This record gives sequence, C-alpha cells and structure tokens, in this order.
Amino acid sequence: MKIEKKLNEKTLVIELEGRLDTTTAPQLEAELKNSLDGVTELVFDLGALEYISSAGLRVLLSAYKTMRGQGSMKITNANELVKEVFEVTGFSDFLPIE
Repeated sequence: MKIEKKLNEKTLVIELEGRLDTTTAPQLEAELKNSLDGVTELVFDLGALEYISSAGLRVLLSAYKTMRGQGSMKITNANELVKEVFEVTGFSDFLPIE
C-alpha cells in the first residue's frame, strides 16, 4: 500500500493506494500516530484504494476517535466496493463519506 500525506495548515489529507488490510494497517497506524498533532481536519482520500479489511476499518475507527476530540474526519472518493464495506459494517452511519 502507498500512503501519501499532504498537510495544508491544520488539514491533513491522506491518500491511500492499494489494499488496506492486516499486512498494511500497521503502516497506516504508525503514520497516523506521528501525524495528527495540531491537525483539526483529517481527510482520507480513498480514490486509489482497492480493498479494505477489518484491520483497516479498525485503524480508521481509531483515527475517527482521535479526531473527534480535536476536530473532524471525513472519507472521500471511495469506490463502490469500499463504500459497500462501510455500509455493511455500519461505518457509514457515523463516518462522513463523500
């Protein structure tokens, strides 16, 4: 999985490419741990994400909980397969998905 970060003042955009699964979720978790200080808006651009597993969902949930305390988080550009995972798991009920 490829992770690209773009920080614009207090907005952090994280673009994910490939698969967010058991193998790659720890990589994203480590990136987030070192990137969220001072961030008030976190945007995950999933335009190039092909697949997300429960391990990936766990990392997104953790980021959501962190951002709820310091700002906001949203998901953008998710493909139909990824959107379906969010819907089936109930994540679409609380995550802003555009």
